[in-house]
Amino acid sequence: MFVKYSLKTASKGLQTNRSRSLLTILGIVIGITAIMLVISLGRGAQDLILNQIQSIGSKTIVVVPGRHPTGISDSLSTFTDSIKNKDVEDLKKKSNVPHLTRIMPIVFGPVVATKGNKINQTTVFGVNNFFAEIYNIYPEDGRLFMDEEVVSKSAVVIIGSKVKDELFEPGEVALGQKIRVKNQTLRIVGVLPNKGQFSFISFDNSLIMPYTTAQQYIFGIKYFNRLVIETDTEANIAATVADIETTLRNNHNITDPDKDDFFVETQAQAMEMVSTITNALTLFLAAVAAISLVVGGVGIMNIMLVSVTERTREIGLRKAVGATNRSILTQFLLESVMLTSIGGVVGIVLGTGLSFVISLILSKFVGLDWAFSFPIMAVFLGLGVSGAVGLVFGIYPARQAARKSPMEALRYE
Repeated sequence: MFVKYSLKTASKGLQTNRSRSLLTILGIVIGITAIMLVISLGRGAQDLILNQIQSIGSKTIVVVPGRHPTGISDSLSTFTDSIKNKDVEDLKKKSNVPHLTRIMPIVFGPVVATKGNKINQTTVFGVNNFFAEIYNIYPEDGRLFMDEEVVSKSAVVIIGSKVKDELFEPGEVALGQKIRVKNQTLRIVGVLPNKGQFSFISFDNSLIMPYTTAQQYIFGIKYFNRLVIETDTEANIAATVADIETTLRNNHNITDPDKDDFFVETQAQAMEMVSTITNALTLFLAAVAAISLVVGGVGIMNIMLVSVTERTREIGLRKAVGATNRSILTQFLLESVMLTSIGGVVGIVLGTGLSFVISLILSKFVGLDWAFSFPIMAVFLGLGVSGAVGLVFGIYPARQAARKSPMEALRYE
């Protein structure tokens, strides 16, 4: 009965000053909305990247030159020349890596493609035909390049949809025509469909060519930026990783694993790393957004103190007719918690709606395979945090109201 009466009294107190109540909860609404947005979009980004990594295949292993990065400075070490053609040839030998089924050397880098007076800033990916299966992308016009073209370093190229739009007139057939990259003339043998962004790769604005051609004529290098290796079964991934490391260490005369000039990643490791990074980033951004909740809490404390001062005669009258310090304390504390809880509910609804709209825009207009994520834990977090803010920042004003003397309160003008 006491709780029911206290809730009714607190509700009437808030309705008396509706405009002030609405402005008071604005800070809470903004804070909870920001937290919902960050957590929902963070989960969506994580799911997008993990799904794309998973789609590459659970039997896929990636070999990267340089030390395994532990910071920004180490990230630069991945652009080294430690992986070369001899490494590829030795890895192909069954005596060295018995469970290897396919290997794809990769070289990549930014270039400028031209056709006539038209110019397009794009990226070259030098690969073999394994790329089409890994990334599930095949030319909608034309064909993939043949193994013979890889061996002979043929000047052939498959272009992305955006490259076609930039270099050719609308309706113009690109297949069979020639473009120039770094003074090298390349014949177009395929045009990719509109794929959108795939993790960190935009195939729409890419030139795909034999890695031998890219090495010889585009970049003038004799090393690889990545190796992608497929094993025969998932059960043999660990053994294959060990064989790869042994082969490369023998080739590079490395006896101490801590001095490796390469590192090997499985899809499971890549997914774990992505999850760790995205979770940490999401928590950091959520913590930053939560600062606005503290600001909102201070605002609520300020407004509640003003309310206590304005309602001094009301407090004195209630005490004169028998209200206890406990009932006064409970009333003002409930008013504070109700304000923040309402702000929490509004923030959750608003944050969810904005997250859905942003996810829809990213999916429909940006071309990302982005799925809307509704984090139920964020809902409970939002309600819990908003209620806690109201409780913590409402205690002091409520105690001030409860301590007022009824005689002094009744004489207050």
